[in-house]
Amino acid sequence: MTTRDVDLPVGLTPEKWYEAVDAIESVHGEKMVLQMGPQHPATHGVLRLELETDGELIVKATPHIGYLHRCFEKVCENMTWPQVVPYTDRLDYCGSMNNNLGYVLGAEKLFSIEVSERVQTIRVLVCEMNRIASHLVAVGTYGLDIGAWTPFLFLFQAREHILDLFDELCGGRLLYNYIWIGGLSHDLPDGWLKKVRKFIPYFEPRIPELNSLLSYNKIFVERLANVAVIPADLAIRYGVTGPNLRGAGVAWDLRKAEPYSGYETYEFEIPVGRGEVGTVGDCFDRYIVRVNEMVQSIRIIEQALDRLEKMEKDDVQAAIPKTFAKVPIGELYFRTEATKGELGFYIISDGKQKPNRLKCRAPSFCALSVIPEVSPGLLIADMVALIGSLDVVLGEVDR
Repeated sequence: MTTRDVDLPVGLTPEKWYEAVDAIESVHGEKMVLQMGPQHPATHGVLRLELETDGELIVKATPHIGYLHRCFEKVCENMTWPQVVPYTDRLDYCGSMNNNLGYVLGAEKLFSIEVSERVQTIRVLVCEMNRIASHLVAVGTYGLDIGAWTPFLFLFQAREHILDLFDELCGGRLLYNYIWIGGLSHDLPDGWLKKVRKFIPYFEPRIPELNSLLSYNKIFVERLANVAVIPADLAIRYGVTGPNLRGAGVAWDLRKAEPYSGYETYEFEIPVGRGEVGTVGDCFDRYIVRVNEMVQSIRIIEQALDRLEKMEKDDVQAAIPKTFAKVPIGELYFRTEATKGELGFYIISDGKQKPNRLKCRAPSFCALSVIPEVSPGLLIADMVALIGSLDVVLGEVDR
């Protein structure tokens, strides 16, 4: 069909049409710009990727963010110190306990508050349970992105047990507001630790089953091995942390490097990418690190349970200030190892009831920033594998 076979808009002649097409091709050649998202399910949220492609090959990828921006930092600067905690839940909403802990530890450092060993142990317990729940989402949806439906249901079934335990603990399945400045919102329910103990023998066999079902599936491996390699130097240069950095072979974990909440007293290992089926730092390495981290989290949970079962009960709210009338003046930066990587809070206090400045350093933002660097040369289908391997949550990217 030619332009003579269709009705052209008024004023547009076939000659002008061909001139316009020639002008476009002279600038872009044979390349095409595709918009991937923000509705695309494989972007894991409201992320838009502008892909410049040459056939199926990606020449350039530009992330566009901001669709979920909700003024987190500015809102927190208009809330009292304890009122900030529920807003941290909404950052990485798959790892809310870890968000609570990061801000609370920073505030406790500012107020010179020390909590009991039992409170610290409970915090470690719930944060590691939350880490497993978050990784189950990452791994399960990753399989779904690549085309495996069964592992998604298999892993979410296991995750439901953790969410049910959290529901019983604090009334929330996703957003918790459980870890408070100076303690916890309330103590553990009677019999709750026994239920957590029962979860361990249920969950432990799921990891070998997952590896058999998905991790070493031939098609899955071929889709991930040697794809979107992020070398260690590139990851460090872009500030990539957490499983994405460890997937590049760097054994950096704040729970070991800068321990908090008594993590230095727990025995666990730092899984790193080893190029098991491809190149160190490829999509598979980032995936398998999360699988192995769940095994280490179970080790930490078992140790925390052993300690809690031997401890005498105490008041988990004993160190919570009755009022926040006396607020120290100063500034600090505190970082923790959240589910996605290094979560940092830069806090400035001018002695008032509200933070003068609260800046959040989110790991997903740094992970997202590396996409333009590693995308050229990938296929469009590989972009789906790359985004899933980074495990970004747009709640903490846009903030």
